[in-house]
Amino acid sequence: MKAIHLRTEYLENPVGIDVIEPRLFWNCEGGKRQTAYRITARCEGEVVWDTGKVASSRMTHIPYGGKRLQSRQRIEWSVRLWDETGAEGEATSAFFEMGLLEAGDWRAKWIAGDYKIDPKTRYPVDCFRKVFSTGNVVSARLYATACGLYEGCLNGKRIGTAVLTPGHTGYPKRIQYQTYDVTNLLQQGENELTFQLADGWYRGSCGANGLRNQYGTETKLLAQLEWTDADGGAHCVITDGTWEWSSDGPVRFADNKDGEVYDANLAPSYAGKARETAYTCVPTASNNVPVEEHEHLTATRITTPAGKTVLDFRQNIAGYLSFRVNAKAGQRITLRFGEMLDEAGEFTQKNIQIVKKERVTPLQQVIFTCRDGLNEYKTRFAIFGFQYVLVETDAAFEAADFTAVAVYSSMERTGWVETSNELLNKFAENTVWSTKNNHADLPTDCPTRERHGWSGDAQIFCSTASFFFSYAPMAQKYENDLIDAMNKEGCFTQIAPHGGVDSYMNRMDGSAGWSDAGVFIPYDIYKQYGDVVILEKNFPQMARYAEYKIGTLGKFYFPSRPTGISRRYRKQISNYGQSYGEWAEPADVKDFAVSEFIFPHPEETTAYIALLMDRMQEIAAILGRVDDAARYADVAARVREGYQHLMTVPKFSLDTDRQAKLVRPLHLKMLNKQQTKYAQKRLLKALDNYGWRLGTGFLSTPFILDVLTEMDVEYAYHLLENEELPGWLCMPKQGATTIWENWEGPNTTKPASLNHYSKGAVCRWVFDTMCGIHVDGENHFVITPQPGGHFSSAKACYQSIFGMVESGWVRDGEHCAFTVTVPANCTATVRLPDGTERTQECGTQTYTV
Repeated sequence: MKAIHLRTEYLENPVGIDVIEPRLFWNCEGGKRQTAYRITARCEGEVVWDTGKVASSRMTHIPYGGKRLQSRQRIEWSVRLWDETGAEGEATSAFFEMGLLEAGDWRAKWIAGDYKIDPKTRYPVDCFRKVFSTGNVVSARLYATACGLYEGCLNGKRIGTAVLTPGHTGYPKRIQYQTYDVTNLLQQGENELTFQLADGWYRGSCGANGLRNQYGTETKLLAQLEWTDADGGAHCVITDGTWEWSSDGPVRFADNKDGEVYDANLAPSYAGKARETAYTCVPTASNNVPVEEHEHLTATRITTPAGKTVLDFRQNIAGYLSFRVNAKAGQRITLRFGEMLDEAGEFTQKNIQIVKKERVTPLQQVIFTCRDGLNEYKTRFAIFGFQYVLVETDAAFEAADFTAVAVYSSMERTGWVETSNELLNKFAENTVWSTKNNHADLPTDCPTRERHGWSGDAQIFCSTASFFFSYAPMAQKYENDLIDAMNKEGCFTQIAPHGGVDSYMNRMDGSAGWSDAGVFIPYDIYKQYGDVVILEKNFPQMARYAEYKIGTLGKFYFPSRPTGISRRYRKQISNYGQSYGEWAEPADVKDFAVSEFIFPHPEETTAYIALLMDRMQEIAAILGRVDDAARYADVAARVREGYQHLMTVPKFSLDTDRQAKLVRPLHLKMLNKQQTKYAQKRLLKALDNYGWRLGTGFLSTPFILDVLTEMDVEYAYHLLENEELPGWLCMPKQGATTIWENWEGPNTTKPASLNHYSKGAVCRWVFDTMCGIHVDGENHFVITPQPGGHFSSAKACYQSIFGMVESGWVRDGEHCAFTVTVPANCTATVRLPDGTERTQECGTQTYTV
């Protein structure tokens, strides 16, 4: 038996982490059961940690136990396993490398361009250069960050593969740095280190209205190049006032949302000097995957009815273009990026742009001025959401000259589904695409109009994301963002990082189902990965938020509408704070009204406080906080009692066709037995009245199949298989390649984004109910597949933290064959629809019922 899939803090051979006690992970291959392991760690050839032979089947979350780690240390670690027979296997190896752990490790100075800043002016990209000499280099590392977006080159070659660095954070509280191994880029003798610095999120457009200067007005760079030569000498080049600077390079304008203006006839002169400046935030490592380039797509050239030239890449992505075009000096190529063609077949950006005070955002465009001969270009400091590109130029070109490049966080794919319904298969892949398109260092709502870190989207989708991707590092990074943005009252915000949020929206912080993300995301990660540390680390802030929400029970809020509940129970419900409510139900169910946001939503808010208390009670119990657990359980019980009385008020009656108003209380167990029975019957009637189409909105859509499954799984399949609008499968049926924001998608005069992932949360049900995969504690799964509907087969594969688990079924007449694969060193409890239960060790078994 040997260890495979070795990871440190969920990452493969990470360079530049700052976790002082990083945890080690592996899976097993060959043999059935791991009976012992031995980890040996070395630093520069010296053994710094040796566990000896440890009798244990454990293979995840094993904390490094050597001497306290220091800045820059590279730890090579290996693990050797013993199987169920006692046979010793071969050792396998991995490594991790520490970054700069102390503020004093940074010798570099912050530098900026030497110009006076007018906040109303947009400036070209800054160009910095340092020329230096080296001897025979043995090892070299570059540590770099910026207030803005940076790209570095060493001797004309791009440094690293990460883009949009250093990423998006709440810069006053947290700024990330990257670590690069640049040993092979240095050359003996003279070297040239250059950086370009753009506005990025720091000074550029943020949020729906493209607000600028959200974190500051002065972009700045911090970089430190360290190397060791063959004689053992240590050397360092740092950013400081000796660096050359100019802003006369080819990138004349760069905005992360609006795009770039590029003049290929220009090159930086570096005629000036950088100006030393300062920043109070000490950089930290992200301990997350980088944003990188991925799929490269080719286009079909089309001519619209109006004679316009458009490139169709046949997939809605987040990313940018590269091209190679021969042209004459001065010819211009203008590119505009969009998600759709309008009803007349013309290119449009109407679904992604906002016009405010004669300002249009986002522009999503590139304006390129050619030089004579071959022109090569790739966007550096912007990404766009697009499938179509409008090309306006008098230069000759072919579609093959252009390539679309998908850009997103390099989350490892871990989940796949395949069923007999091709529309569901396509919907699942569309969900994967929308997930990738909305993860450029944080989970966003869309890659176009807003690109906000909406907490509601993130918490709704976290468990689904954790099936499709190795999501724990991304989740912890976003939890850091939520904590950094937490307000002084202890309330998690609706959006994090906070840049780009219009001031009037701050009153929406605390909105039910949005701000709860600060608790729900760590909870979901614990459930999927068994990660207790994410609960321990964030518990103080989670508890603070819970107390804030408890404080809203019975609290007066202006303006609020009377609930009509009796005085006795008012302190057991929450009618406090502005709230989104259910949000985004189909237009013919509950049409959008801005006025709804002015008022509290006592039904939704009270229900979510109960759910919050349930999860806090469970978290507190896991952490051994007995008194806290008892308090949360008591609050949950009182809130449920208040909610049940709220349901007796006519305007909150369960006698409604609004599916959300029935799904939520049923899923969250908010009702007494009599109310539950009534709500179940009323939900079926509501579905009948709506033709078994989806009528839920943002919050309840992820719950509805679970509610129907509890009643009868055939109800769930009946709804899932609906191909009419509104419904999940109507999207791929209409040719969608991603998930729409609104149910109507492009089928409306005011279409919204076509690239949101939240409605794809239904894919979690495909994994854990249709195919029945549940992670159930260390090295164990519970497999509970539930066939139904018109499906003849379904299969899910999940590269869990414990290894690849698979569950599938094939129906043939009255019989159904269930095939389950359990990874090495794991077991599974298999529960089949006929009520039988089996315990399965590793390997593949087929059961026919």
